[in-house]
Parts: sequence; structure tokens; C-alpha cells
Amino acid sequence: MPAPAILAPPHALVVALSATLAVAVALTRLPYRRIGLATAATVVVLVSFAVTFAYQGRHQFAGLWLPVEMGALLLLFGRVVRRLPGRRAAVIGTALGIATAVALPLRLTLRMPRPTADASVIACLLSFIAVAAVAAVALYLRSLDDRRVRAVADARRAQRLETARDLHDFVAHEVTGIVLEAQAAQLGELDPHEARELAARVEEAGLRALASMDHMVSALRDPDERAAEEPPPTRVYGLADLPDLVGRFSATGRIPARLDMPGDLALPVAPEIGSTAYAVVLEALTNVRRHASSATRVVVAVAPVDGAADGPALRVSVTDDGGTCPTGLAGDDRHGGGTGLIGLAERVKALGGALHAGRQAAGWQVGAVLPVPQSARSRAGR
Repeated sequence: MPAPAILAPPHALVVALSATLAVAVALTRLPYRRIGLATAATVVVLVSFAVTFAYQGRHQFAGLWLPVEMGALLLLFGRVVRRLPGRRAAVIGTALGIATAVALPLRLTLRMPRPTADASVIACLLSFIAVAAVAAVALYLRSLDDRRVRAVADARRAQRLETARDLHDFVAHEVTGIVLEAQAAQLGELDPHEARELAARVEEAGLRALASMDHMVSALRDPDERAAEEPPPTRVYGLADLPDLVGRFSATGRIPARLDMPGDLALPVAPEIGSTAYAVVLEALTNVRRHASSATRVVVAVAPVDGAADGPALRVSVTDDGGTCPTGLAGDDRHGGGTGLIGLAERVKALGGALHAGRQAAGWQVGAVLPVPQSARSRAGR
């Protein structure tokens, strides 16, 4: 009676050890004690090839352990194709595929009493089909992993950009007002009444800046239950907030501003159009404070545009008479976090509109034309 394979002569023990090593590596969570998946898979491939070429025992022992080793090699092959970086996955995966689809079947068929080419070809073909199926599944899972990683990276980038935009649009606007108020207070003596008014304006601006920061922090702390394509939750401003914005600009500075906007726009405005129009006005007013201190008036105009080539649109413009050029388009000298007119131009362009900034008479004008989407017009007409 023949001895069990594991207790058979040494050459049979080698086959058992090769299969056991493959199973152990395939089922081990790698990296393990500084041994990575690539290193472990390489060792398994080399051992498998060495055993195939060196084995001189009977085919029964090879056939007994073949299903075990092949299953382990297929599992390891799938992990390599899915997890390793591109070049290493290609090299090690190819070696594993050859070991599984060619070397392992030949270890059995070439040791049979009457080896035939047909038996070897059929065995290799069946093994190749199994390897191809595992490769297809692993590549599909790899594509899902890559897509998931890109989605997370895109979501983080969108969150960073949204936070940077809010910091620039709202917090920086209020801080600029506080700085200008402090600078104005140093130009001359203030009576107690003027000092109290200035302190009240600075306090209000500081509270608004803190409220904006608190809103951003709470949005970042909220559990992320939104869809991947949904932007981070932030407060949305629109055309209805423009009177308050222009009023605060006039109250906290030395430059009076006037808002020319119909009380009831006949043109339906989607939230993204309204928030972008608000951002245009906010950025322009901030630039007036920073770069046009000699201005004596600012006019903010919002009106529908009829007869445009692409349909109805909304025109927003901010014009001052200060004669000073904002540096947002040419390269703002501020550093870190701000989006400026360059980022605003990209935001307007993404909506199909256009932003312009240039000299206008004795001053400077920043304006934008924002098309109204068909969906918004359709909703308004229902």
C-alpha cells in the first residue's frame, strides 16, 4: 500500500511544500512583517517553477497537489493584478500566469506514464481559461478601485476649492473692510460718536467673518452623505442678497455705492447663476476697496439681456471711477488661498458665460454675462 503523499519520498514532499507555500501566501494578509505582496508573490513563482523543473516523482503525487496549488496561484494572481502598481503587476502577474497556465499543468502531464502532446495542450488550455477569467475579474475590480480613488480625490479637491473660495469671497472681503476701517481711523482724530460707529462697523464685519468661518467648519464636520457629484454644503447667496452687500459696502467705507437692479427680474435665475452673480459683485467691490481708494462712486448694475444669440442672459457689472487697475487678471500679488478674478472667470466660463475686466472711462469695470439655462426658463413658464 503506497504511503500518503505527504509522507511519500522526498520528491513528493517538495510538491506538497510548494503547494503549502502558495496557499499560505495567498491567504496571508500582506504586507506581513515587512514582506510585501510583490516579494511574496515572486518567491512563490520561483519556487513553483523550480519544483516543476526539478520534480522527478510520480504523476500521482503531482496530480494530488495540483488543484491545491493551482487554486492558490489563481488567488494570488488575482491579488497581484488588482493590487500592485502597473509595471510590477504586469511583470509578476505574467510570471504567475505562466506558472499557473503552463508550468503547473506540464508538471502533471509530462510525468504521466504515456505523456502526449494533446493532453498537455488540453491541460494548458483549460488552465489558461481559468487564468484569463481571474485576470478579467481582477482588472474589473482594479478599475473600480481606481475609479473610487479618483472620486475621493475629486471630492477632496472640490471641498478644498469650495473652502478656499468661501474664505476669499466672504472672510477676506470682511477682513479687508476691517483693515480699511482701521487705516481710516489712523488718518485723523475721531470724536466719540464716530469712534463708536467705527467700532460697531468693525464688530459687525468681524461677526460676519466669524459666521462664515463657523459655517465652513460645520460643513466640513458634517457626515458626508451626499452623492459624489454633489458639491459640499455651503451657504448660497443670490441676487436677493445684493442690496445688503452693496449697503454694507457703502456703510463700512468711504466710497458710496449704488445698486441698479429691477425690483422684480422678469428673467428666471437659477441658484447657480444667482450665486455667481453675487460672487462677481463681491469680488469687484473687494477690488475697489483694495485698489481704487481714489474712487468717489461705484455703480452695481444687474439687468437682463434680451436678444442674445444664445437666448436670454443676465448682465452684471460693477463700475468705479477710481482709475486704478485691479490686479486679479494680471496676477494678484496676494499669495495663498485666494481665487481672485482668475478663479471667478473660470467659474463664469463653466456656466457658459464670460467675464470681462478693463478700463471704463475714468475708472474700472468688472462685468459678466451669464446665460440662463433652458431648464430654468422652462420651470418658470410652468
